[in-house]
This record gives sequence, C-alpha cells and structure tokens, in this order.
Amino acid sequence: MNAPVKPTKLIKGTDGDWEVVIGMEIHAQVTSRSKLFSGASTAFGGAPNAHVSLVDAAMPGMLPVINEECIRQAVRTGLGLKAKINLKSVFDRKNYFYPDLPPGYQISQYKSPVVGEGEVVVDLADGASVTVGIERVHLEQDAGKSLHDQHPTMSFVDLNRSGVALMEIVSKPDLRSSEDAKAFVSKLRSILRYLGTCDGDMEKGSLRADVNVSVRRPGAPLGTRCEIKNVNSIRFIGQAIEYEARRQIEILEEGGAIEQETRLFDPDKGETRSMRSKEEAHDYRYLPDPDLLPLEFDQAFVDALRAGLPELPDQKKARFTEAMGLSAYDAGVLVAERETADYFEAVARGRDPKIAANWVINELTGRLNREGRPITESPVSADQLGAILDLMAEGTISGRIAKDLFEIVWAEGGDPRRIVDERGMKQVTDRGAIAAVVDEIVAANPDKAAQAKEKPAVIGWFVGQVMKSSGGKANPKAVNDLLKQKLGL
Repeated sequence: MNAPVKPTKLIKGTDGDWEVVIGMEIHAQVTSRSKLFSGASTAFGGAPNAHVSLVDAAMPGMLPVINEECIRQAVRTGLGLKAKINLKSVFDRKNYFYPDLPPGYQISQYKSPVVGEGEVVVDLADGASVTVGIERVHLEQDAGKSLHDQHPTMSFVDLNRSGVALMEIVSKPDLRSSEDAKAFVSKLRSILRYLGTCDGDMEKGSLRADVNVSVRRPGAPLGTRCEIKNVNSIRFIGQAIEYEARRQIEILEEGGAIEQETRLFDPDKGETRSMRSKEEAHDYRYLPDPDLLPLEFDQAFVDALRAGLPELPDQKKARFTEAMGLSAYDAGVLVAERETADYFEAVARGRDPKIAANWVINELTGRLNREGRPITESPVSADQLGAILDLMAEGTISGRIAKDLFEIVWAEGGDPRRIVDERGMKQVTDRGAIAAVVDEIVAANPDKAAQAKEKPAVIGWFVGQVMKSSGGKANPKAVNDLLKQKLGL
C-alpha cells in the first residue's frame, strides 16, 4: 500500500488534487577507454567517424567481444546502489531501425540484466529523505548520431558514439515531484562520480534521462504514463515534469484520456511534444545475441570489487556529522561533489572542522559559484586556505583580515604567512595601543557613550569604529573588553 503523499507535493487541479508519479531511466556512459564490444576509443570530441572500428560499423563477419572493464564498472555501480549482482546475465538483440544504428539492432540486456534491485536514499530540501528503488541496471551499446544541419539536402551520420558502453539505471516509480526527481538525479550522479564509473557530464551527453510521468488522484491506481526522452540537464528534467504533469491533468479534467507515447522536451519553449507512440517490449523482438555467450562470473570477482569501493557520499556524510560534528546541511553540501569533500578534508586536517567547513562553503565555493568555476580550478589551494585558518587560530590575524588575505591569495597567489609579514597585516594585540584608539573614539562620541549605558547593544557601533580606525587589525576580543571597561558595561 502506498504511503500518503505530502499535501505540498500534490498538484491543484480545477476539481481537486492530483498526484504526479515519476520513474526514471538514466543512461550513464561507462568510464572506459574503449567501447563495449570493440577496441575503438571512447574519447569525446574527435572528428566525425574517427573512433569507429569494423565492429561498430557492423561490417560483415565482425563479431563483438565483451570489454571486461565495462563489466567491472557496471558491477561497481550496482554495489554502490546496494543492489543485487547477478552472477549470470545475458546480452540480447533489441531490434529497431535507426539510420545511425548500423546493424539494425542494439545489443542490450532485457530479462537477465547484470544488476538487479537496489536503492538510493535521497535527501530533500525540506530536511526529509526518500528512498528510491532501483529496478535494474543493464549494459547496452549507444547508437551513433545523425547530423541534419551540415548540408541542405542530405543528413550525415557520425558513428563515434556507436558502440560506446551505457548503463541504463531504471528506477521504480517512487518519485512524487519535480524537486524529488531533480534531487534523485543529482544524488545518483554524485554516486557515479564517486565510484568513477561515469563522469556525469550532462553537457557532453555522458548522463541523460528518460523521464516517465503519469498523474492520478491520490491513492488511485497508476495512470497511463508518457516517456520524455533524452533530457540532458537537471533543470530541464524539472521543467519537463512540471509541464507534462499539467498537460496530462488538463486532458483528464476535460474528460480525455492519456495516450501512452514517447515525447521530447523543447527547452526553448519549456514544453513537451509528441514524438511517437510508445513501443512495448514485444515490438523490439528481443532475442539472446547469438554472437555472445551468457556473461558469467563468480562471487569472488564481486567481492574483490566490493573491497575496492571508495567511501561513498552517505558514508562520508555520516562521518562528517558524527566524527567531525558538522550539521547535516553542511555535511550534505560538502559531500555532494567528491572534489569538494576532498578539498574540505585537506583543509580540516588538524584544524577545527566547523571553521574549515564554514570557509569552504561560504567563502570558497561562494566565490567559485559567482565566477562559474569548479573547485578543481580554485586559485586558493587547500594548503593556502589552511594557512589562513592557522593564522586566525594563532591570533596573528583577525577574521576581517583573514577575508582580506583570502582575496589577496585568490588574486595574486603566494604564501599567506609571507603576505601577512610583508604587508604588515598582523593583528594588533597590544592593549595599550588599542586602549588609545578606544579612548579617542569614546571621547569624540559622548552622546553615543551615554546611550550605550541604557542600550548596551550600541557597543557594536563602537567596535565597528575602533576596527575601522585600526584598519581591521585590532584584536576584536581586546576591543570588546576595553570598550566595556571604558563605557562601564
């Protein structure tokens, strides 16, 4: 029996609420140097038809040979999704005609995939989480690409992608909103990137989604679904679901019926449009590929791959919260990308993890996001940021000076300690020197000083003035202590 859906996830119709039901088929390009059944390169961006073997071009007499690395990557992905690994699986021929599919069939897996049922736990923006079931993960070869804009009267075909290994990761229909679906794809992409089984680059087509959308009244049986093909950005996935759900609700409320079909999403118009009626499995005339024996491996093969798995996002998040004391939110932000988590751990080593997290999340990634740069291109290294935090912890510089120092290192590079020495940025800790500044500012503002006795919060104004007068170098604690003494607070 289905759990009730939160009211916030229901869609208001003209005559009552509707629930959207979403399942996804994620196509993830396997990280390997060569294709699934040939030795041709998988490198992106080559000249058209530069990475094509005789097998990829389906020349007569050419036989496919399984790439063992692709099998390893699929099994590692299954383990990362807490899924059942099938020790025996079968490659099938899925028959359909596309101009960029030279054999006239795709080698895929149907009834016997390499990976069975698993799950992904997705953390949502409201602090809740949802467990999304994984139905299966199977291996298949990609098709080529038809080019229709190279010539006024002809279409060209580029077979560089033909035969590239894909993992099709099929979810159960456990998602109930566009936000949930976006969070699911983000989490799945993160897991694949941690594992190193797919680079997750949606702009290059390494990760793309087929989104199955249906609507129903809350608690009613599942409705007729429509599949939106090849959506290649997380933002577009959300937009496609929102539009498609509204389209189906409008049809049903007007007394119509939903036809099961395949649709495309037009990002320029923000809408889906019909592509073709949806094929069923029997339309593809699946049959075991006669050129490939069933794929079999033993449990020792699986156990060896399991032993070599990296720490995955959920494990890392648990360690950051339990062992380092970070909030669930901060830990979630840090583990979303493996490179960010690695950077944070390098900064936090031997230092206060909460302070390190604050600087990595707010100062560093905030600045990177504004400039549209990944953390791998950060001008400030983990060692440089760690040195800035050390200078703060030692009392050599104040928090305000630390931010100025961060800006200098960002723009110019260099050793933070040397910069502090050479530019006279050390914090003033001499209480006598600070007291002279405090006396001067209090004497110049007798009205404010009198007001502070009745309203102690006014001390903040005096702190700001002293820090400004000292160029941000005065020790903030000393400033506070001396002002309280002077103002009688």
